Amino acid sequence: MTVPADMHSREALLSCAGMGACDRLTIERGTPGFILMLRAGRGAARCIRRAVRPGRALIACGPGNNGGDGFVIADDLRAHGWEVRVALLGDRAALRGDAAEAADLWAGPVEPLTPELLDTADVLVDALFGAGLARAIEGEAAAFLARAAGRAASGRLTVAAIDVPSGVHGDTGQVLGTACPAALTLTFHCRKTGHVLQPGRRLCGTVRVIDIGIDPAASAAVEPAAEVIRPTLWAGRLPPPGPDDHKYTRGHVLILAGAMPGAARLAARAARRQGAGLVTVCAPEAAVPAIAGDAPGLIVQPPPDDLSAFAAARKVAAVVVGPGLGTGDAARRLATDALGCGVPTVLDADVFSLFAGRALPGDGPAVLTPHGGEFKRMFPAIDVAALGRVAAVSRAAELSGRTVLLKGPDTAVAAPDGRCAILDGAPASLATGGTGDVLAGAIAALLGRGLAPFEAACAGAWHHAAAARALGEGPLLAEKLADALTG
Repeated sequence: MTVPADMHSREALLSCAGMGACDRLTIERGTPGFILMLRAGRGAARCIRRAVRPGRALIACGPGNNGGDGFVIADDLRAHGWEVRVALLGDRAALRGDAAEAADLWAGPVEPLTPELLDTADVLVDALFGAGLARAIEGEAAAFLARAAGRAASGRLTVAAIDVPSGVHGDTGQVLGTACPAALTLTFHCRKTGHVLQPGRRLCGTVRVIDIGIDPAASAAVEPAAEVIRPTLWAGRLPPPGPDDHKYTRGHVLILAGAMPGAARLAARAARRQGAGLVTVCAPEAAVPAIAGDAPGLIVQPPPDDLSAFAAARKVAAVVVGPGLGTGDAARRLATDALGCGVPTVLDADVFSLFAGRALPGDGPAVLTPHGGEFKRMFPAIDVAALGRVAAVSRAAELSGRTVLLKGPDTAVAAPDGRCAILDGAPASLATGGTGDVLAGAIAALLGRGLAPFEAACAGAWHHAAAARALGEGPLLAEKLADALTG
């Protein structure tokens, strides 16, 4: 992965292996592992004391370092007057290393982990398994978490999770067997990808990051798995309008429509709202009147015979192909021509049926914007569920040689050079027809204004989500979403 020089000034997301490397390198540079555990446990306890009303706390400790954090938390909460019980999954004598040393801080009894202990608890500190869990939870631990989830759902238990809710994979956000949702999750140094990928994001509740003193040189030596999509990613790369600007310097966007022109109309509307200087829609003759009547500022005409010559003559800066295009021979020729004209292209919708499982023609810059089903059609050999969204979208970008944006509540964007970014919490209201067409138009406008494909995809996703939030809760119309975009 090529990491920008300012990556660590933005919000990086680590993999479990990356976090392990940060710990290891910090220890090698002179900070004992037990000191890191003390900082983690005491920092987590401080957050719990600030966020949760004191009550009868049950600290559920696992057999590894996550359990060690739990013992430190138990000692801290008791010192601050809380009523604390500690339960351990496994045998205390089997604890090793820093976890065993942390257990020695706790002078009270350590009870075997049983679901019945939850019946007298107001607060559960889930320190069973951390982000690095690699197998499904089963047996007594699964029964314990299932009972905790039931009590939490009924409002009888407040759950604070250490690192991640036990059962959530720290890299993928997927649930391994079972997991109990947390109201509060305390993690260390920085968030992991599993904190922002669904369903992990939903199960984590509020996430607080605790500084445990990871050595800056150790942190700088570890490449992040991804970063959170924020405007800092494209800051300074999208200049505001200047006095010498004209419609072509602001970007001419060409949208190729098919027999179902509604999608192209939405993409065109979005491109204009996102700041394109000029938008042309090429559509079949029968569809021209409907599109032309939609907005007088559009140029609408039938597709040219020579798309490359047209793009050069009209100074086209970005193309959208796919929304409402169709899947016949004419649509395939138009999509192939678009990919061969050398102009940055946004590929969506029907393109993924036209080229399902096949290499895309041409080698020009492009952004692919599939949803989950379209991704599966386009990249049948990539199993998103098995790999996780970050690895899957990164593999797709590598295979296609283009930027790939996998749409969803945890939209992930990857570039062929290995960079990856995740949208932290797209509004659920975006799950409605036409919003993908709006996204395609917004990304094309940003490409036309000069952003590179990866940055344009990230910026488009961010503006798209921000527009949905601005419209508030309730049913969302794609037309209103396009109008809410801000260039």
